[in-house]
Amino acid sequence: MNDSKKIICIIPARGGSKGIPKKNIINFLGKPLISHSINYAQASSLIHKIYVSTDCNEIAKIASKSKVNVIKRPDSISDDFASTESALIHAIESLNYTPDIIVLIQPTSPLRPKDSLNEALTSYLSNNYDSLLSISPTHRFFWEIDDDIAIPKYNFNRRPRRQDFKKGDIKYVENGSLYITSYDNLIKNKNRLGGKIGYVIFDEMYSHEIDSINDLRYLESVARNLND
Repeated sequence: MNDSKKIICIIPARGGSKGIPKKNIINFLGKPLISHSINYAQASSLIHKIYVSTDCNEIAKIASKSKVNVIKRPDSISDDFASTESALIHAIESLNYTPDIIVLIQPTSPLRPKDSLNEALTSYLSNNYDSLLSISPTHRFFWEIDDDIAIPKYNFNRRPRRQDFKKGDIKYVENGSLYITSYDNLIKNKNRLGGKIGYVIFDEMYSHEIDSINDLRYLESVARNLND
């Protein structure tokens, strides 16, 4: 299906982090956090090459030891204000060829369903999407605040139980785990998303990202339950 398409994966991983020092290499279930995302990409039969974009020598060594390519990210796009898109575009411009499809995997989401990357890419290719993202269902009841007034975004007179949620009641959140974009979309829009956008649904348990020690401990607990 993808023989004529050059599909690459880019894993952006800065060395700095305010919430957790050296977050991307902190131990998670016995190995550096970023290793889980590298292994996830390596398990896909549809990815041609994997790149880690980083400004950190320690992360670069882990990536090299895992037999993936390293792109040294300049300091100018490695601070807290730099966008992920700037890292993606820099990485692509560093290559000596033009990829057709770019997969973005973020190391702060180490738990993903098995085989979901192949499934996402298959959906992306089959439906001719311009971009795709992973989303997770949420059964929460949303409100908005306007002029100090709480405004419900659901009918609280008909508050459904979780088991009674119908398809139209379910909302979805962008879980930040996986994105796929065409080269053309990324360069044109300077954004990982755009054009005809597809999706792949991950269970609600996969909707959490690691931004704090509490997040780390919570996801470790989730992972242990998955392995039981």
